[in-house]
Amino acid sequence: QVELVQSGGGLVQAGGSLRLSCAAGGRTRVSNYAVGWFLQAPGKERQFVGVITWNGDSTYYADSVKGRFTISRENANNTWYLQMNRLKPEDTGVYYCASHRLGTYDVSRNYDYWGQGTQVTVSS
Repeated sequence: QVELVQSGGGLVQAGGSLRLSCAAGGRTRVSNYAVGWFLQAPGKERQFVGVITWNGDSTYYADSVKGRFTISRENANNTWYLQMNRLKPEDTGVYYCASHRLGTYDVSRNYDYWGQGTQVTVSS
């Protein structure tokens, strides 16, 4: 069982920044999993934002967030982060972190355990 507890989010003006956290609970260790971030905008399917590999060596991002978002992890705190800069109204929605199980990184069904989600609202 992988436990993921999210925090952060909120309301920000366009051009602003937010940082989301995804903390591993229980016996989960950040060094054991690739973790992805997904956005579910109102009325839309969950879409891939980015992922950090299990060893933390690589990150991959959706084209829509490249150069604006950064995924990182901190082993000491057992936490993954999604730093979001230069936010746009189209970044609005619920963000989820999830542990990758197998297959390609950009498909939500390839992830098994999910955080509870956190709302991000970007006003224009």
